Amino acid sequence: MRNVATWMQSKDEKWFRPVFAKYPDVRVCDARSKNVPLEEMNGLLLTGGPDIAQEFLRQPVPDPSVLDKDTDPERDRWEFEATRDALARGLPIFAICKGLQVLNVVLGGTLKLDTKGHNLPEQKNHDIQPLRNERGAAHRFEMVNSSHHQAIDRLAKGCEVESWCATDDIIEQIRLRDHPFALAVQYHPERGKIYNELFDDFISRIENSKKEPGRK
Repeated sequence: MRNVATWMQSKDEKWFRPVFAKYPDVRVCDARSKNVPLEEMNGLLLTGGPDIAQEFLRQPVPDPSVLDKDTDPERDRWEFEATRDALARGLPIFAICKGLQVLNVVLGGTLKLDTKGHNLPEQKNHDIQPLRNERGAAHRFEMVNSSHHQAIDRLAKGCEVESWCATDDIIEQIRLRDHPFALAVQYHPERGKIYNELFDDFISRIENSKKEPGRK
């Protein structure tokens, strides 16, 4: 059995449940509802959620009113710790929406704190946002279901951009170089079957990663 650490909103469970049902040998350990011993984890899934709390951002916030009112510092503290742990141990990381922003900030990047035109209601579940993709990207989509109001501003060192929004160049997909597997997307692959290959890739890296002595 392989363990995937995450912190997941209750409203998102309905999206991820059928995704992980395909992988019976993978157990999702949700830190929102129980203690998750990081030393027993084999991978990290960073999911969507409210804005990163101001205390964790590595940049000035001239207008705090642009941040979500329901930020969750407890979650941010756990995700920052879990991300650093996964990076240090070379664990597979798959980061989605807020997760992409968390990964970028942990690695030293900054965010656009209020991006217009990317959070329309129809963008949540419909693949309508056009992308342009780096030719060498392993995963390329012409249209995605991206819905967000924050985005990467300064890209963290060691990351490379794989996809941008075709209309305004907002970064939609990155990969961390020199790490076994760290893929981050601004869109929501859990909400559409066209993205199954992303989860297949992530899970295959977990299943094929070297199992350390004494690790469950």
